[in-house]
Amino acid sequence: MGKQLPSITDPLKSFIEQQQLFFVATAGVDGKINVSPKGLNSLKILDANRVLWLNLTGSGNETAAHILEQNRMTLLFCSFDRNPMILRLYGTARFYQPGDVHWDTLIQHFPGFPGARQLFDVSVDLVQTSCGFGVPLYQFEGQRDVLVKWAKNKGEEGIRAYQEEKNRLSLDGKPTGIG
Repeated sequence: MGKQLPSITDPLKSFIEQQQLFFVATAGVDGKINVSPKGLNSLKILDANRVLWLNLTGSGNETAAHILEQNRMTLLFCSFDRNPMILRLYGTARFYQPGDVHWDTLIQHFPGFPGARQLFDVSVDLVQTSCGFGVPLYQFEGQRDVLVKWAKNKGEEGIRAYQEEKNRLSLDGKPTGIG
């Protein structure tokens, strides 16, 4: 059934790369725990213990606030097809924003998404698989393009203004590193 591994194996890398959806979980020292669904080709495996996740501008910015407070992050992938499996990547993360020293190098791993807000650089220290027998079957229809269109329509200045207004503080009133 389940296994614990120190790193991402080649078969698990292939599994991750096939998933159209994954979840990011973080928590601060206190306050709310956050779990967010992600997609849009926003994850890249750099090596067996390092993953990059590109975070686009959205309505909240809980993950950044949590990582500033304590750097733990879990990424969860699950199969919705006939081959059940759940895969968790446990680790620590730091993030870079546009203009930071590593941004220009790391952003090259991704398509040119408008509204890119942060790059999370995750050091994976534990990989866990579990059966996934309770995960329902779903068919993938496609990625939503609403967020990308919204960001493109806002433009760079509009995105910055939105981030200043909506993304500076977490739900718990903690700073996110924006502004």
